Amino acid sequence: MNEPDVELVIGSEPWHRACSMYVRYRVFVMEKSIAREDEFDQYDEVGRAYANLLVHGEPVSTGRFLLTESGTARLTRIATLAPHRGKGYAREIIQKLEEYAKNTNVLCINIHSELTAKPFYEMLGYQPTSEIYLEDGEWCKTLTKNLR
Repeated sequence: MNEPDVELVIGSEPWHRACSMYVRYRVFVMEKSIAREDEFDQYDEVGRAYANLLVHGEPVSTGRFLLTESGTARLTRIATLAPHRGKGYAREIIQKLEEYAKNTNVLCINIHSELTAKPFYEMLGYQPTSEIYLEDGEWCKTLTKNLR
């Protein structure tokens, strides 16, 4: 990511959360018609870590890190604004979150992937570990990656 005016940040400051919610509202609520009440959940709390990629200061891609139990985490709400897809930004978000996970002693990451995104996550080393299920109106499968 050596593009000018592109910045990849991770943190739990209020502005990190705001950047993430901006992208998620546009992608999940407006574009995919997921109910606001389903998109913004009990996991969007103070202190939650978010990764955001900004282009010229505008948030265009995001992901959320949830520590689920000792040594295990879940990456959620991975999203990129439509005009910025295909540029590798989501891959960079995931790699940043994986780096963050390693620094917090997480050994295993799960992602609840929509079926349409499953090949993308598999390309990044995630393996299917569940049957297909319905989540927020989308057919999903859990994928897992060991970081050891």
